[in-house]
Amino acid sequence: MAFQKAVKGTILVGGGALATVLGLSQFAHYRRKQVNLAFVEAADCVSEPVNREPPSREAQILTLKNTSEFDVLVIGGGATGSGCALDAVTRGLKTALVERGDFSSGASSRSSKLIHGGVRYLQKAVMKLDIEQYRMVKEALHERANLLEIAPHLSAPLPIMLPVYKWWQLPYYWVGIKLYDLVAGSNCLKSSYVLSKSRALEHFPMLQKDKLVGAIVYYDGQHNDARMNLAIALTAARYGAATANYMEVVSLLKKTDPQTGKECVSGARCKDVLTGEEFDVRAKCVINATGPFTDTVRKMDDKDAAAICQPSAGVHIVMPGYYSPESMGLLDPATSDGRVIFFLPWQKMTIAGTTDTPTDVTHHPIPSEEDINFILNEVRNYLSCDVEVRRGDVLAAWSGIRPLVTDPKAADTQSISRNHVVDISESGLITIAGGKWTTYRSMAEDTINAAVKTHNLKAGPSRTVGLFLQGGKDWSPTLYIRLVQDYGLESEVAQHLAATYGDKAFEVAKMASVTGKRWPIVGVRLVSEFPYIEAEVKYGIKEYACTAVDMVSRRTRLAFLNVQAAEEALPRIVELMGRELSWGDSKKKEELETAKKFLYYEMGYKSRSEQLTDHSEISLLPSDIDRYKKRFHKFDADQKGFITIVDVQRVLESISVQMDENTLHEILNEVDLNKNGQVELHEFLQLMSAVQKGRVSGSRLAILMKTAEENLDRRVPIPVDRSCGGL
Repeated sequence: MAFQKAVKGTILVGGGALATVLGLSQFAHYRRKQVNLAFVEAADCVSEPVNREPPSREAQILTLKNTSEFDVLVIGGGATGSGCALDAVTRGLKTALVERGDFSSGASSRSSKLIHGGVRYLQKAVMKLDIEQYRMVKEALHERANLLEIAPHLSAPLPIMLPVYKWWQLPYYWVGIKLYDLVAGSNCLKSSYVLSKSRALEHFPMLQKDKLVGAIVYYDGQHNDARMNLAIALTAARYGAATANYMEVVSLLKKTDPQTGKECVSGARCKDVLTGEEFDVRAKCVINATGPFTDTVRKMDDKDAAAICQPSAGVHIVMPGYYSPESMGLLDPATSDGRVIFFLPWQKMTIAGTTDTPTDVTHHPIPSEEDINFILNEVRNYLSCDVEVRRGDVLAAWSGIRPLVTDPKAADTQSISRNHVVDISESGLITIAGGKWTTYRSMAEDTINAAVKTHNLKAGPSRTVGLFLQGGKDWSPTLYIRLVQDYGLESEVAQHLAATYGDKAFEVAKMASVTGKRWPIVGVRLVSEFPYIEAEVKYGIKEYACTAVDMVSRRTRLAFLNVQAAEEALPRIVELMGRELSWGDSKKKEELETAKKFLYYEMGYKSRSEQLTDHSEISLLPSDIDRYKKRFHKFDADQKGFITIVDVQRVLESISVQMDENTLHEILNEVDLNKNGQVELHEFLQLMSAVQKGRVSGSRLAILMKTAEENLDRRVPIPVDRSCGGL
């Protein structure tokens, strides 16, 4: 049971005994004068979280600084590290969790968004009679079911189609998928089934029709990965763990064991990345759950430790939602180079990926153009020729570093472990590495079991099977209706809030600003085409968001859905965060520049800019060049060789269309490659060449000029909203 070792009458604060350190009278004064810390009288059994809301980051840092010794200190705030903290604290262990960046800022937010057992692993298990692969799939399928149960607002079953183009493959794949159902047993989400060619095309009309025999549909889970990771960390904080993001471990602390005379890890020297302050956090057990940075922490313990991590980059791209049905994914089981590609609906967009290439470990992985084009080519192979797969339709792209590991205890240390590895060093540092998102909970359970055994900690068994994560307990599929009825939110916004925050959505709704419109009554959007509202920025700070990047990528998912929309929302996000966090003008400017750099390099904006540069080749037929010159000269009436805002305004006024000057500046700036405040003829031809080749889509200037040309006599309004905003 939780907190079995707590003594009745003790005050627990964020997982630490701060009252013991300060004294009761000092503690009471501190609580009134400073921040609102958690207060609970411990009992022999605590079945509910000790904190109604997670304590503030300031309160958590005070707990880290003032607790004499924790039972467990977890380094790393990804899915596995957060899972370890939750498993430990719910067993009654005094727990701390520190993360160098933001929670889920690494690979845990850059996944395929699938909760799956691994169809391809089961295939290998059968073909190679590999019992390890089979056990891994069996475990993953159990964990899949559990995750769907404990966070129903953030996850759901997803049907995935496996198209078949050869008759002999139909029974082959059918047997494999049915075996997948069989291994899942009672945890099977829904039974798989076979579709005829016509039925397959009904469900997935974009599919390549030629030679299609039929399809098999099976079920896996899908989730909002960054929000899921955050829910795990917030749940751990509510149960009493002292959790802090932007807290870097600069070195490990050691002490000599009086019984054995050996040096043992006894904590870590931590640095607050936001303030630069350093302090020691002591613990009986230290857990290294740092993903691709596993070896960095291992070498802090032993500089001669052999490297066990073999990082691999997985790139994903996001495309408009019309590339896939809203509720059906696609699996390509055998790409041109033997990899597996998923093509999945997510957040009303389409995700395609992933690649698997060796890479160097970095905090800022960048998606390469080569990987983006590889994914696009594979997508083209499976979609109908009626669907033009354009490079310009890539709305966002990212690279996540998967920490593949070799088992240091194995005889053959060169072979990569397909499962996770728990390693215990001579000094007692416990390392958890490898595995997959779906199995984070069982990985955490194995890790804490090892910690309890190795360091003689007094704790019961794991309690995390069936333990609801924040927002999940009182969520229901119809919760959003109450948000619409009680607060006057748009239906789309209400559905988004319910699916993001679960039963905490009401707290966000209470913070929502009045729109001043007849409908919706509240809920001012950050950007028009996405349901994120300004209130989420204020609430995100309560969820430990510290930077604009945190907000645009992990509290909201704008950066992962459309980087242009994310860039549009940034100024308002920075303004709102600055108001809540008392940022000065210089800090706001720094946050804005850092977030734009993040979008440019890590989320695919750089690739977008490289599709249209002042060195871009013009590959147009002579007839096309003549046609585009005529279009250009309708705006450049004075034959200057360039057009300005004044030229565009003149044409728009002639057809009775009004547009504000800021919007016109933005439209021309997208094509003004040399940034001289005007668009030359060669820049316009470069744009149209890139549009024809599919490297650029959704160019507002191209759409505006084409529509103006067609409607100069008819005087109809010109649509200038961003069309998908492709990269």
